Parts: sequence; structure tokens; C-alpha cells
Amino acid sequence: MEIDVKNKNIQELKDVCVKIRSKIIQTVSKNGGHLSSNVGAVELIVAMHYVFDSEKDPFIFDVSHQSYAHKLLTRRWDKFDTLRQFEGISGYTKPNESSKDYFIAGHSSTSISLAVGAAKAIALKGEGEHRVPVALIGDGSMSAGMVYEALNELGFRKYPVVIILNDNKMSISKPIGAISSFLSHAMAGNFYQKLKKTTEQILEYLPESATYMAKRFEEGFKLITPGILFEELGIDYIGPVDGHNIESLIKAFSIAKELKKPVIIHAQTIKGKGYEKAEGCYENWHGVGPFDVQSGQSLKKSTSKNATCMYSEALLALAKEHEDVVGVTAAMPTGTGMDKLIDAFPNRFWDVAIAEQHAVTSMCAMAKEGFKPFVTIYSTFLQRAYDQIIHDACIMNLSVVFAMDRSGTVGEDGETHQGAFDISFLSAIPNMTLMAPRDEKSMHKAVGYAYTHQGPLGIRYPRGNFYDCEVDKDDDFQLGKLEIIKEEKNSKILLLGYGNGVGRAVQTSKFLEIEDIKSCIVDLRFAKPLDEKNLIKLAKKYKKWFVFSDSAKLGGVGSLLGLVKEKYSLHVEIETFEYDDKFIPHGNTKLVEQSLEILPEQLAKRVKDKL
Repeated sequence: MEIDVKNKNIQELKDVCVKIRSKIIQTVSKNGGHLSSNVGAVELIVAMHYVFDSEKDPFIFDVSHQSYAHKLLTRRWDKFDTLRQFEGISGYTKPNESSKDYFIAGHSSTSISLAVGAAKAIALKGEGEHRVPVALIGDGSMSAGMVYEALNELGFRKYPVVIILNDNKMSISKPIGAISSFLSHAMAGNFYQKLKKTTEQILEYLPESATYMAKRFEEGFKLITPGILFEELGIDYIGPVDGHNIESLIKAFSIAKELKKPVIIHAQTIKGKGYEKAEGCYENWHGVGPFDVQSGQSLKKSTSKNATCMYSEALLALAKEHEDVVGVTAAMPTGTGMDKLIDAFPNRFWDVAIAEQHAVTSMCAMAKEGFKPFVTIYSTFLQRAYDQIIHDACIMNLSVVFAMDRSGTVGEDGETHQGAFDISFLSAIPNMTLMAPRDEKSMHKAVGYAYTHQGPLGIRYPRGNFYDCEVDKDDDFQLGKLEIIKEEKNSKILLLGYGNGVGRAVQTSKFLEIEDIKSCIVDLRFAKPLDEKNLIKLAKKYKKWFVFSDSAKLGGVGSLLGLVKEKYSLHVEIETFEYDDKFIPHGNTKLVEQSLEILPEQLAKRVKDKL
């Protein structure tokens, strides 16, 4: 089903918004997903589809976690109940789902750059009279530098682009009384835009002194409006507009469309609009699991402690003991457990918003000043700061700890969020050390070791719970030293685990024992440096090695072990069960891992087939 909004009147459009909002709430309550951002953007997206042409105009959603209404308006209503489910529709825009999804997205602050690129292509193809890129970006994404790189070029080159700024926290500007209210309405109307254009034309013919006075008046006028930043960059500004008033939005969008130049429409919305329990700036309603609509209570309550909580507790204990411990996260304080540190030590731990590059480099300066920084960022988002890790941390060999949450599969968020690549992209950097805990005890040991380590250090751990290792050992970490956690007299094969892969190896060994295949299980603990001395010893006893690590195969743990094999001419066969060279789809984690054939019972069969 596709909802055509083009020929509807205002009341009918309001009814469509109510219907869409209800559909989103009901679906997310069952499947989980991004709730508050989506219900808060319903009117914006309906107005986009009313004014612009989704068949021709590139609709570009920043992050795209707020694009559910767009999906419902573009022939995905009947499939929407499969949202974020394995082999169902994605929680983000995805061109192979619909031609009206212009670009895949999942990370922030790319939309305006995409819009500029699309505008250049449209101009070169001579299609400017019929197509205009439309970018929808949230105020949170405006904290990333890439946005301003794009705005800087756009303001200079003047390509026709419409940018809709969804300000749901009033972090960009806050209306200031009656004057601001009057100016906002004036700037959103035809009168102001026509006056501005006429004034610009008149200024071309006035003598220099008169032009100077007029310019000073215009600059003074801008100073009491919220749009000064964008106007100074050369981009026309309309707003603030009520982001839940369809009539006002259509009016503002129509004006922007006709301007034929870069324009930003500042729309103020309420996050969670239409679902009272989620209305406002509540981070816990941004991304949710299944919940009861009436009570708002989660339907899935885990009683076990997850890896994020373990890390947060370990770092909090360390920070209480050592005053030089500091830390940063990038817009994910709750998701990374850093909210506990920020609450306890607001002068030593910071959330710098969506600014991973800045987060890393600022902590490098703190390391140089003698502090011990912990940079706590999801594995998938640390990719955004790769140059800073090399240029500012590793070349300087500074003692910065990179704690990478959500390493491995992350389930429903899919390709853009899977933490598959951190070992591959970090292991290539000189001076970088990589380690991984396997359970709660080793997490505390790992964080303790990280404090004493000299030089850059990466720690990876999974989303949710560790696989159960069933290991009582509690040895301290020593640089590059592996740990044998299980070895029997008749062991035939060597299972080498890294991080969450250790528990996966332990659980796999249980299925192998049913087939009377006994194994020696090793926790590598470090992927770089590897314990070459002990690996050489193990090579003399075990000729078949099986590697368990929740990471990409190319450049992963198996590849690093292969280099040791080659260096010392070890006569062993190495089979790694890391991820193949393809992006991992979204869906329930167990179903995704089943499709990858990395569940313990599947791994046991794969091991047996190789023997």
C-alpha cells in the first residue's frame, strides 16, 4: 500500500499523520526500534512528500533512524510489521528496499554532503528545473564537523538544496519572547523572502555609503534572529517553524522549493510527539526494545549483567581510585555506560556529542598532559575517527585507551552498526595494542591492566552478554600473554578464542565432546601482540587450530595468527570462524548468527567436518 498525499487537504493530511504515528508506535512496541525520533518527525516527512516529488527529488535522511514515516508512505505499509526483523525491512533507509530511499545511512552527519553531491550531479545533467535534493537532519547531527564542511561549500557554490533541520531539543536556538516569535513568522513567509530579494537588487544600484548603511541594518537584523549562522555561511534561513503544524510546514517548504538556492528550514519538534510517555528529551525512548504501549514498560527484562555494565562498573571503580583517569563518549552516554561516570565525575568525564574525531584528539592532548583517558565509543562509530587514532594517538604513542562497545554482531541495527572491523583496522597501526576480556572477572582485570599500559590500547567487548566461559581463573593480564583455560590429556585440537570468542569456543567444545572430540582451549587475551613463544609450543602439540572471534576474517585474528605461522614456519592448519567478506544483515542476533553458521552447535559441525 502507498499513501498518496499530493491531493489531500490539510485535515486529511493531519489524519494521515495520526494513522502513521499509530502504526509506528504499535510496530515498535512489538519489534523494538527507534521510537521518539520517528514519531517526532511524522509531520515533517508527510509535508516533504506533499511539497516535493519523491520520484525525482533525492530524499536524504541523516542517520535515517527517523525515516519510518517515509517507509510507510512508500509502499512498505504492509511489510512494516517486519521492521528490523531478520529478512524484513531495515530500520534505516536502504535503496535495495525502495528506489525512493536515495542512500543507505546509519551513521550521522552525511546528509548535507550527499545533498551537495546530488545537486552537482543534477546541475551537470541539466535537471535543475525539475529536481532538488532535500535533506532531513536532526539537531544532534549538527555537532559533527562534516556538516560544516558541506555547508561551507554549499554556501559558496549556491546549489539549490533544501535542508530541513529537525530541532527537537532546541539546542540550536531558543525563541526569545515576542520579538523572536514575530521575526520567526515573518521570516517563514513570502513577505520577508520577497523583501530580502528586492533589497539585494536595490543594493546593487545604491552608492557605496548607502550600501554600507543598508548592510549594517541587515546584519543587525540577523543578530536578533536564530538563523545568523546559516545566513553568514551564505545559506538562506527560514524559521523556526512549528514542526507539527502541517500547514506551516507546507508553506515553508513551498517557499524554499521556489527559491532555487540553498535554504535551511528550521523546524522545531517534540521528540516522542504523540506518545506522551516518550515526549521530551528522554534518551531511553530513542532506541527501545519491545514494550507495552499502555504502561510503557519493557517486555524484555534481562536479569544478567551485560558487558557494557561490567565495563562501566570497572571504570568507575578505577576512576574512584585514580584521579588521573578521565574519559569521553560521543553522544552515547547511556549506551556505553559512561553516564555513570559523568554523573560521578562531571569534571573528568564528558559527552562531546556526535564528534568522534574531536573526542579522540582532545583525549590525546590530555594523555600528553599526564592524564589517563578512556575513549568509550561503539566499534562501528570509532571508524569515524580512524585518522585521529593514527595521527594523534599512535604516531605520538600516547597512552589512550579505546574501549569499543558493541564489537561483533549487534542484531537489528544491521550493516551500518555491526562491530566487525575494529581488529582489522586497528591491528595495522604501529604502537597499537589490542586486547579483549571474556567475562566479568576478566573485564575488571582488563580495565585495571589498561590503566598501567603505556601506549595506545584497544579493548573490545560485545553488545549484551558474554558467552558463558565457565572458567574460574582470574589471572592478571600480562602484555601479549595467552592463557590456557582447558586442556585434557587426549586433546586432539586447539580452539583459540578472543574476547567473546572464548565463550563461543567453550560452548562449541561441549558439542564436540559428545562426538568424543576433546580439545585444548586457549584465551588469546591479546590479538596484538600475540604470544608467539607459547604459540610455538602449542604448534608442536596441536596441528589443527580453530579460531573463534566475533570479527571480520580479513585482517582479523586468524590473519594475525597466520603471520605467526609464516614467520616461524609452523606446521599447523588454521581454520578461522570469523565473518566472511560481506556485510552482515540486520535481525535478531541469534538468527543472524545462525545465518553466519557461528552458533556453537553449527561450529562444532564445522570443526568435525574439517577433521
